[in-house]
Amino acid sequence: MKQKLVVVGGGFAGIYLVKHINRRLYDVVLIDSNNYHSFPPLFYQIASAGLDPASIAFPFRREMRKLKPLPEYHFGEVKSINTDKKTVTTQYETISYDRLVIAAGTRNNFFGMADLDKYVFTIKRTSEALRCRNEILDRFERAAICHDADKRRRLLSFTVIGGGPTGVEIAGALGEMKRFLLKREYPTINPDEMTITLAEGSDRLLQTMSNEASAYALEALRHLMVDVQLGRQMKSYSDNTLTFADGESIYSEMVIWTAGVTAATFNTTGTPFSLGHGGRILVDEFNRAIGFGDDIMAIGDISLHATSDNPHGCPQLAQVAIQQARTLAHNLNRHSWHSTFSYHDKGSMATIGRGRAVADLKRLHLKGWPAWMAWMFVHLISILGMRNKVAVLVNWIWAYFTYPTSLRLLIHPERYPLRHRWGES
Repeated sequence: MKQKLVVVGGGFAGIYLVKHINRRLYDVVLIDSNNYHSFPPLFYQIASAGLDPASIAFPFRREMRKLKPLPEYHFGEVKSINTDKKTVTTQYETISYDRLVIAAGTRNNFFGMADLDKYVFTIKRTSEALRCRNEILDRFERAAICHDADKRRRLLSFTVIGGGPTGVEIAGALGEMKRFLLKREYPTINPDEMTITLAEGSDRLLQTMSNEASAYALEALRHLMVDVQLGRQMKSYSDNTLTFADGESIYSEMVIWTAGVTAATFNTTGTPFSLGHGGRILVDEFNRAIGFGDDIMAIGDISLHATSDNPHGCPQLAQVAIQQARTLAHNLNRHSWHSTFSYHDKGSMATIGRGRAVADLKRLHLKGWPAWMAWMFVHLISILGMRNKVAVLVNWIWAYFTYPTSLRLLIHPERYPLRHRWGES
């Protein structure tokens, strides 16, 4: 008889597992709170109005039409897992499983700073990136008609927390807006009135990349008039004032948080999961959750398997998730556990605006134009759907030659009628 395989999360890990599993052996059910797969490495371009959200999103049902036998997609956010009764519960239903694969990824980590999520902007999801884009454009429009110079400066005070790839990329996008966009589309705004600060707690940017990449990123950001402050750990944010651990503070009306992530969590009934650093589920070399035999597996950013090469687990990257999904599908399809997972590092990349990027490949370190071309090629082939690939490519080519774009639309959602999904009554 076919077993029922439930997959929680439709990110890189979840969608690749669904595509590679033998659906003649398993009845596959995919659960996700969004009805589409998105491409997180390009969320910063949504936030900076460089791409349309539809260009990096692909509906699950459209992708699944091509898969025979047809897997099921269930809309919902997993609230609890009963490991004894083998059930998964969302806000809408309870689903039983024979085998469970958890690929729910991560969420923002605010390191214990209470209520910080209510005051800072994040770009971990498409919806968060869209909200960030609206806020940036809203501030530009208000500043353009403001006659008070001090108020304009306050409106245009931006701070990015975190100097990893996402922080560097969104800071670079804001820098390009300051240097090139304002004088073209907002002539009433003096670019010097816009301040962009990037605060990183360590002594260099892009900690996971080479020293050469970090140095180039620092130089490129400063060229784009971004004030990079290293060794600055954020302590609190209140009344538009950022306070750092050294006691110093700066004024900023818009703070974009990219400083850290933690694993997604669930209410667990029955045998609890063994958790490691960052709340990640501990797994063995086959990505089976420790203590659950063959019943429960975890892949992607939510899983942690410590090895001599990666004592704190594999990096939380798309390539890790894809490779884990393929290895797990291989083992499940053969009903055997012979193929252990081993991460093959293909390198890291980050972009800092047009024609500026860094890439650490196996035996090659690229920067500038060659790295930017490599970055575009790798991201382009990783996006699902030919229509999406073409749309992104056309947008990139158009944006390279001309900054004005139809994507800078300020569209705020209406408040009424109230949506109970957001906890409103």
